[in-house]
Amino acid sequence: MMGFGEVRPRRLRTTPAMRRMVSETSVEARSLVLPMFVAEGLTDPRPIASMPGVVQHTRDSARKAVAEAAELGLGGVMLFGVPEHKDATGSGALDEDGILNVAIRDARAEVGDALVVMSDLCLDEFTDHGHCGVLDAEGRVDNDATLEIYAEMAVAQARAGAHMLGPSGMMDGQVGVVRRALDDAGLVDTSVLAYAAKYASAFYGPFREAVSSSLQGDRRTYQQDPANGREALREVALDVAEGADVVMVKPAMGFLDVVAAVRAAVDVPVAAYNISGEYSMVEAAAAQGWIDRDAAIAETLLSIRRAGADIVLTYWAAEYAARLV
Repeated sequence: MMGFGEVRPRRLRTTPAMRRMVSETSVEARSLVLPMFVAEGLTDPRPIASMPGVVQHTRDSARKAVAEAAELGLGGVMLFGVPEHKDATGSGALDEDGILNVAIRDARAEVGDALVVMSDLCLDEFTDHGHCGVLDAEGRVDNDATLEIYAEMAVAQARAGAHMLGPSGMMDGQVGVVRRALDDAGLVDTSVLAYAAKYASAFYGPFREAVSSSLQGDRRTYQQDPANGREALREVALDVAEGADVVMVKPAMGFLDVVAAVRAAVDVPVAAYNISGEYSMVEAAAAQGWIDRDAAIAETLLSIRRAGADIVLTYWAAEYAARLV
């Protein structure tokens, strides 16, 4: 039996009001970003079978979703384009009338500056081989040739209206090339969200369906090895030195140690991407009645914030924000 005057931490857990008062971590709408897929040629939104509740949007449904995101007070939306036609160089990514650039213009026309319109800056959705860059004669991703295309993509997306660009291809030097291209074009106010520590994860599977990926092989030669943590800090440091405004860790749940280490290492905002496989695991378990869905979503987002992420990209963003209203 405890003696008189002994410390009892449980006193601060006795009532909901007490727990709320001393809570160390919160998830607010402003810290959440909703990833969205906008597909070319659709007349109705197309459900993504491996991601229950998520769709490939039409242009019209995307505009409505962006407007809802703004009304809910979300921090932003991250737009991905899904073209009808692909080729070896991902030329659709540079077309001002390509689906991603059009979707960016639509979003800005809908909400202006009411929330941050972000765009994925990568070639994987646009190439017929599904890699994040162009290939050389031996079928390897050509880092420097890809950077030249990323520079053009950056200018195209910024001119379409993106507030923030997310170079996600894990090419060496991509942040510096994008920053210089933007500055040289006079687009100095467009910011860069660096996918600084993006791992070759087994949990991307549902995303591949979401973007109708045609990937052949894998991306282990340019995405990070899940075994490595210190390497992530080196990648992050390079991106910050090259001008990244925000750095991101992807995936989130299996890499919370990396999120925490990155938060301790830099003084720029840190983002984490709660990816498709993490989303789908919770949804599948909840559908079987094995877990409490709402509680699991809340715990997932809290854990990412507690690890140190200022910004969380999550497919639950709008749903969770609606709970807070």
